[in-house]
Amino acid sequence: PETALANVEVGAELSLKDLALKPGDRVDVIGRSKGGGFQGVLHRYHFKGFNASHGTHEYFRHGGAIGNRKWPGRVMKGRRMPGHIGDERVTTPNVRVAAVKDEENLLLVHGSVPGPKSGYVIVRPAFKASGRSPAPAQKS
Repeated sequence: PETALANVEVGAELSLKDLALKPGDRVDVIGRSKGGGFQGVLHRYHFKGFNASHGTHEYFRHGGAIGNRKWPGRVMKGRRMPGHIGDERVTTPNVRVAAVKDEENLLLVHGSVPGPKSGYVIVRPAFKASGRSPAPAQKS
């Protein structure tokens, strides 16, 4: 598929016929994941949360302590805290092409495609080796 695009000018509009894909080929699908907004630690990292009894009061969904006082005296890097989730570049690697419908300009793949239904995606030949390696031969 790389050689099929050798003579294409920058900015030219492409169709599926130009990509020379066929069912069974392996591709990487790249897109932006759906945004999830600002989320707490229960949703973002699947923390358990506190007990609903035994004296717990107003802290059911909080993340708990974030460090000690004297040592290290700071919040360590990588501390899981509330924040924004989603809306980032995601690659679904090594997806198998199910069908190519040239008339409708549709590419059907087996597996997930990142992003919303109306989102743009990048389809490129699979970067990693596809399929499983064959089983080793039995010694007799």
